[in-house]
Amino acid sequence: MIPLRDDVLIVGAGSAGCVLAERLSADPACQVTLLETGGTVLPEPGWVLPIGIDSVVARQHRTTLTQNPARSVDIVRGRVLGGSGAINGGYFCRAWPSDFEAWAVPGWAWSDVLPHYRAIETDHDFGGAEHGSAGPVPVRRISEFAASSQAFRDAAAARYPWIDDLNVVAGARPGLGAVPLNIDDTGHRHGPGEIYLTAARGRDNLTVLTGTRALRVLFDGARAVGVRCLGPDGTVDHYADRIVLCAGAIESAHLLMLSGIGPAGQLRNVGVPVVADLPVGVACADHPEWVVPTVWPAAPGRPPLELLLTTEELEIRPYTWGFAAMTGGVADDLDPVHLGISLMRPRAQGRVLLVSDDPDVRPTIEHHYDADPADAAALQAGHDLCRDLFGDAVADGEPAWTTAQHLAATAPMGSDGDERAVLDPQCRVRGVDGLWVADGAALPGITGRGPHATIVMLAHRAAQFILS
Repeated sequence: MIPLRDDVLIVGAGSAGCVLAERLSADPACQVTLLETGGTVLPEPGWVLPIGIDSVVARQHRTTLTQNPARSVDIVRGRVLGGSGAINGGYFCRAWPSDFEAWAVPGWAWSDVLPHYRAIETDHDFGGAEHGSAGPVPVRRISEFAASSQAFRDAAAARYPWIDDLNVVAGARPGLGAVPLNIDDTGHRHGPGEIYLTAARGRDNLTVLTGTRALRVLFDGARAVGVRCLGPDGTVDHYADRIVLCAGAIESAHLLMLSGIGPAGQLRNVGVPVVADLPVGVACADHPEWVVPTVWPAAPGRPPLELLLTTEELEIRPYTWGFAAMTGGVADDLDPVHLGISLMRPRAQGRVLLVSDDPDVRPTIEHHYDADPADAAALQAGHDLCRDLFGDAVADGEPAWTTAQHLAATAPMGSDGDERAVLDPQCRVRGVDGLWVADGAALPGITGRGPHATIVMLAHRAAQFILS
């Protein structure tokens, strides 16, 4: 008999993992342990993005964006309590209701998820039936914009309507709107990780272990019973009745495959015994983005993104200052303000491939952004629109390919009979017992907005499945 020390073992203390830790440990009878690879270093205020190459709170994962020609960049993920939610730009937009309609996962209709969106927030600008007023994450919008944001708004307003609230059903349409942010007036980012974990840290039934990296899930037959970890004192096995992976779209998928859950042929090729033949990492998605420099003045000390323009397919983002300056790479005056042209409904699908049974060897990530010519055509149309709307404010030259860093759906949930589904509608890994995934990996596809608020919502909703 394998001893079960905990009721629930959560791998990853990002936004999703911290939400689950708080929700599950609210039951005094539920013993919870939360594992985090990173440490407890507090990130900088919300207007600084601590994601540079030397960051102690972030990890870079190399990805190939396009195949012809090959273009590679780093995806940056938080490696600290709070995860990527502790180091991002504070964008807290909900997904579109049509996303859930298209996914058609039982129990995940808009009417099912709206109560959970409301439960996680206190919206300081809007009330009513679509907003929360007692949730832990504060949501605000900028009302006095930086000069670059105002210039963007003035030029686009001639063609597009102003949308007061992007987080309601009526806001899911083309137009201009202020970005819902979880950043307060002082620039402090109220990340869900910080908020939820602070609320739970004093509970006797919650243990938080930092500097502890999961190596693989342990099984007794077809049941997950624990996780082998590398911690400050070496390798140790942690056991629990329920195991929940919340390590993010990349790391959760990598851990599943290292543990024998993934495409059988791929696993056998690298010597990993197959526990469950499932399509982990075979059809993930992200938002391709073209970045274009402008002549607008930078506004250091502002949130990175204050408003955006939505078209039928695109989200056009006037960043308030340059990315290199935001991350401390160069002086503010050497890095121009950029526009981001992001395709929110890409046709192309990427993949995450296991290339070794060694946990220290990172998986291969391929976005395949040039796999469908219609995607590049849509981005080009967005670039043409920007030149039309903003004229000489948009610098000459070719846009640079990048990514919005919203990788999702590496272990998607889905209904019975869905060949792409790694998880069932309650976030349980198919074909095994005692194992859940409840983070961006579990999304059935990429959201029509940035996914952070939806990942927090997903974790809030998944808590009830895991408790039951």
